[in-house]
Amino acid sequence: MDKIENIELKYLTIEDFEELKEATVSAYGGLPNSYWKLDEIDKLISLFPEGQIVIKVNGDIAGCALSMIVDFDEIDDNHTYQDIVGDENFKVHNENGDTLYGIDVFIKPDYRGLRLGRRLYDYRKEVCENLNLKGIVFGGRIPNYHKFSKELTPKQYIYKVKTKEIHDPVLNFQLSNDFHPVRILSGYLEGDEASREYAVLMEWDNVYYTKPTKKPSANKSVVRLGLIQWQMRTYKGMEDLMQQAEYFVDTVAGYRSDFALFPEFFNAPLMAEFNHLSEPDAIRELAKFTAPVIERLKELSISYNINIISGSMPEMIDGKLYNVGYLCKRDGSLERYEKVHVTPDEARVWGMQTGHEIKTFDTDCGKIGILICYDVEFPELSRLLADEGMDILFVPFLTDTQNGYSRVRLCAQARAVENECYVAIAGSVGNIPKVHNMDIQYAQSAVFTPCDFAFPSNGIKAEATPNTEMILVTDVDIDLLRELHSFGSVRNLKDRREDVYSLKKVHKS
Repeated sequence: MDKIENIELKYLTIEDFEELKEATVSAYGGLPNSYWKLDEIDKLISLFPEGQIVIKVNGDIAGCALSMIVDFDEIDDNHTYQDIVGDENFKVHNENGDTLYGIDVFIKPDYRGLRLGRRLYDYRKEVCENLNLKGIVFGGRIPNYHKFSKELTPKQYIYKVKTKEIHDPVLNFQLSNDFHPVRILSGYLEGDEASREYAVLMEWDNVYYTKPTKKPSANKSVVRLGLIQWQMRTYKGMEDLMQQAEYFVDTVAGYRSDFALFPEFFNAPLMAEFNHLSEPDAIRELAKFTAPVIERLKELSISYNINIISGSMPEMIDGKLYNVGYLCKRDGSLERYEKVHVTPDEARVWGMQTGHEIKTFDTDCGKIGILICYDVEFPELSRLLADEGMDILFVPFLTDTQNGYSRVRLCAQARAVENECYVAIAGSVGNIPKVHNMDIQYAQSAVFTPCDFAFPSNGIKAEATPNTEMILVTDVDIDLLRELHSFGSVRNLKDRREDVYSLKKVHKS
């Protein structure tokens, strides 16, 4: 497979048909009549366009998910697949129904192992939540059942799969994605000898379901943040460090977080092997790890379907040392940010240069800003980002003493109030005695909010335990910011006296 440059979810269009047909045949091993017909796809798109999606890798279809909306009470308990899709006009589809019914999902063989299937399932869950449906159901195959059908009933087989005594690739995947079995369906899919024509009616419950008054929303209003409070410790090398990084990404992604935030210089323990060098030389050796670490984080963002903010790392450009980080988006793209204000210690000990770029980043969860540690102590930067529409400000930091931490924390809280935004800060704890100038760390990662009636009165949405390795996962509601901008007790952005003062960027040539 070629290097992944881009991953995107798109609505299926009729122009995709020939490529979809080829992908379907590939996914189902060339089984006869395994693909949908042109008029069927055309009808599904016209009935329920947001329910028919493809996932594309580098512009090519890698997988697909097709769905309908049904009134579940009208579906027979012992229905078959043909009962759902057999009618050429898909009359079972009911736009006023209460349940999303999955009628097909696949990933081409060449793209399996990238967790793309989870993206399709996550998309269905978001559609279900946005349309305020009760849940998702589908008839799930049990393709390994034929190996055990002589000694086990389907019910016994499912039990052994759930208890990990038997591996079933389809059922295991569905169970790991929060679906639970409801009942056995016999004679579900004609010709499915591997499953002995049995299927398991799988169901996912929408815990946000309310009485049907909520209108569908195309925008993601609730964003889940995963903050990584990283323990500084000795690592054997980059592989060892990245194993720990993947563990944390896996953990926060398991909670369906939209972002994973690493601290500033979280990879500093790799300098231990260069501790015999001068401090400026040691950090320049560390800078050689930046490109491969970012490449690995990019792979993790794709694999775990999460936007990763890399904290920060040293980077050499034209012989000069900078403190930079990268936003690894889950669509496969990369964006760079840099520390504009370096601390006196960074400049004096390491010869770190100041950065110049101040910008926001468009993500699938809205517009965000990223400032590295000391930068959050300069209110002008975050105000410029707020002027560009920033909703969430991420601040990876590294502080050695409680004094330094308090500066970052108090300034971050001020930024949340004055810019009417959320601010997430993540730092490192512990110590690495074998690395000069990085002896001790103090941190308490947190998420701050504006202070108004819709938010916590103290402006603290969530905070970690001080000086303890852990993750912090919390939700922030972007719609509350929209209300605050117009109806808040005070309106810091709207009430600015731009007739008296102004703020602007100075663009470097």
